[in-house]
Amino acid sequence: MSTPEALADLGVGCVVSIGVFDGVHRGHQSLLGVARSRADEVGVPLVAVTFDPHPMAVVGPRVAPPSLASIDRRIELLRRGGADAVRVLAFDEAMSMLTPEDFVADILVGELHAKDIVVGADFRFGHKALGNVAVLQTLGRRMGFTVTSVPLVGDEIERWSSTHARALVEGGDLERATDVLGRYYAIDGTVVHGDHRGRELGYPTANLAWVDHPVVPADGVYAGWVHAGSQRWPAAISVGTNPQFDGRDHRVEAYVLDRDDLDLYGHAISVGFVRRLRGQRTFESVAALIAQMGVDVTRARDLLVGDAS
Repeated sequence: MSTPEALADLGVGCVVSIGVFDGVHRGHQSLLGVARSRADEVGVPLVAVTFDPHPMAVVGPRVAPPSLASIDRRIELLRRGGADAVRVLAFDEAMSMLTPEDFVADILVGELHAKDIVVGADFRFGHKALGNVAVLQTLGRRMGFTVTSVPLVGDEIERWSSTHARALVEGGDLERATDVLGRYYAIDGTVVHGDHRGRELGYPTANLAWVDHPVVPADGVYAGWVHAGSQRWPAAISVGTNPQFDGRDHRVEAYVLDRDDLDLYGHAISVGFVRRLRGQRTFESVAALIAQMGVDVTRARDLLVGDAS
């Protein structure tokens, strides 16, 4: 997370790209590409400005959406998308009350010395979202910065957006979600102890205690990847309550294929989802469940072989 002091090292002036950037999907990546080009033209750094928590968690907590990326992952993705630095604004009630003019004067101009501000065509900001691109352009003429408005983009099916990506993940369509995000959807967290039932069944799993409030894919079994530091392993991932054993807690558990020697307890990992293999269900016996788990593992292995993503 970049601080104002760290940003000062970048020199006076910058191009600013601002938004919630939840998930840093392909639409966001297109915006960052324009901002990167603009920063190179002007000869100044590109600073991505984002918010944590999501503004809706403050102004409308009952309808605040789950997140497509933890704040740490969002920073990583913004940097990967071309930002030289990321300024994370702590969104609270006081910030929600700032007028569009005060927000621009205090932060974008006063702190960051923005020369050009690059935003999506639907960008809104300030108290009650009263600010838009036209307001930003008016303020720019007065305060000495230009505004670049980037058209919204998508494919032949739908515009790329965080709302669309969340719906796809929640519906279990991880292949389509990958198209929108430009990468596999992943949940970050720490491995914690569960019921240890997987080991008893012959498939020891890493039980994920997730970070923040992520979008959780539809209940079922998925093929995917477990990342831990620089390591990556193919996995079969279970999402749900484990109704076979009258489970109640909603969990994400990953079995690293063909490995029973990993001790990941207490380690930070990322679980990436590639494709849904089947929905959650109960079986007539534990033996039938184990047999199906064997089928799931084989399908996951076949799907992930040769996957370099």
